[in-house]
Amino acid sequence: MRTIILEEHVSFPEMAARIPAQVPGNGFFASLPPEAKRLISEVDGERLKSMDRNGITLQVLSVVGQGAGLLDPKEGPSFARDYNDLLAAKIRSHPDRLAAFAHLPMTAPEAAADELQRTSDEHHFRGALITGLTRGEFLDHPRYAPLLQRAEALELPIYLHPGIPPPTVAEAYYSGLPGASSTLLSLSGWGWHAETALHILRLIVSGTLDRYPRLQLIIGHMGEMLPMMMARCDDKFKVGTVAANSRTISQTLQDQVYVTTSGMFTWPPLQTALATFGVDRVLFSVDYPFSPMEDGRRFLDSLPLAPADVEKIAHGNADRLLKL
Repeated sequence: MRTIILEEHVSFPEMAARIPAQVPGNGFFASLPPEAKRLISEVDGERLKSMDRNGITLQVLSVVGQGAGLLDPKEGPSFARDYNDLLAAKIRSHPDRLAAFAHLPMTAPEAAADELQRTSDEHHFRGALITGLTRGEFLDHPRYAPLLQRAEALELPIYLHPGIPPPTVAEAYYSGLPGASSTLLSLSGWGWHAETALHILRLIVSGTLDRYPRLQLIIGHMGEMLPMMMARCDDKFKVGTVAANSRTISQTLQDQVYVTTSGMFTWPPLQTALATFGVDRVLFSVDYPFSPMEDGRRFLDSLPLAPADVEKIAHGNADRLLKL
């Protein structure tokens, strides 16, 4: 069965080295353990071997970490362009196995829109991945309108990936715990998922997604807790009352948001995502190299679903959304 995964990461040391050490938020690549550094920095070695062992047809790569989003509006665009050109060069020899999402200079939204279009036109990238907030701002801020408008016009999805919380949030919510608990709770243990869910909800209740009704977003980790909260959000944000959304929260999510299985391989959260978003809105993903492809493969093969629904999750929905 054709199988596509699309929250799969790269980070190239030659690009990470170009970000000055004193830039706030820098240091993601340096913080990785040696094995993760090795796996995340290559595209056609162990990555392809693991794909072959686990029956993965195609992997959509994305730059992990903010990268260009850490740089000022003058420096970010050229950095993003170089990163995307390097990524395109690395995957060019495997067009049937590797695709990519664009890395964008988020501190320069007009340039980000142009880079999204350039990478689509020149490299056939399939959308973009954005990591967390940009200097404390969510995408509902009016300055990001050019990017959202261009993504909608080009019919290219935006993958919203979690990012490191702002220092004030980390201090207020996650500090003072033993050992590495504070860091873990702020990131993959909880905070990442809450932040991305909040990002989506802000885009809805601000009316932003109503302004771009054909824009498609992707979020990982079985919907970042939104499936469980969907009915409650509908109840608290009734249309025409406290917020600017013209559709219910659930309707907007079902119209404009896809969820992936990245990094979460148990049945209950997928069952909830299927019951709320529907099978046509769920995409298979692994979160490589932070999760092994073996875990994802076992999970996909174990799903108690009709074969037609498994095929939608494994590749059909991604083929349609990404025009593969």
